[in-house]
Amino acid sequence: MTVSLENIIRWEYKERVDYIASLNTQRKLHREVILGDLNERGFLLLVEHTPVITVGRFGDQGNILASKEEIEKKGVRVYRIERGGDVTYHGPGQLVGYPIINLRDFGLGVKTYVYLLEKTIMDVLKDFGIEGYIVEEYPGVWVGDEKIAAIGIYVRNWVTMHGFALNVNTDLDYFSFIVPCGIPDKGVTSMKKILGKEIPLRDVALSLVKWFEKNFRAKLVPSDVSLLTELR
Repeated sequence: MTVSLENIIRWEYKERVDYIASLNTQRKLHREVILGDLNERGFLLLVEHTPVITVGRFGDQGNILASKEEIEKKGVRVYRIERGGDVTYHGPGQLVGYPIINLRDFGLGVKTYVYLLEKTIMDVLKDFGIEGYIVEEYPGVWVGDEKIAAIGIYVRNWVTMHGFALNVNTDLDYFSFIVPCGIPDKGVTSMKKILGKEIPLRDVALSLVKWFEKNFRAKLVPSDVSLLTELR
């Protein structure tokens, strides 16, 4: 692959990032990519969040099963946001990825973009000896009868926001507050639950960068300045 400014994506990984801080950063970078006045084609933010429940723009608030008081006692905040999908949880031990790219630059439609995210996650899981699969009507990645990664995106002017969440060492008890992704008859799992041990989140992030680069035919370059510092 020939590397040029046309296929360079800057990426950053940070632990324990406040959700609203990352959302503000996404929106700022999203505007920059839409304007197109950049030396690269986009950004990939990889983060671990403090506990939060998010509801997609068409999500059913009824899929939050606990009261606001119960949830807040556990230190979890709730936000309705612009992404697709229903209700999900983000928190410690989970790798959350926010690709911010112009799909036209990569010759992609939305459906193919979602598939490439799913494929990238499945390739990461293979690196750790886990076989995942996809279900057409339920975006995300599954292992057995349980979901290990959720996907919820937002696209405006062909530029993406939001993305995916992969359960690595996630405390799955938090999912009892919700009907994950609005699917009542399916469970959730994590890499830790499957493998019986904790996996360094940074190792998973580096695997993700490797496969994202390959599947999207891009060159991922670590950001030389923090994309999140000023808004943390």
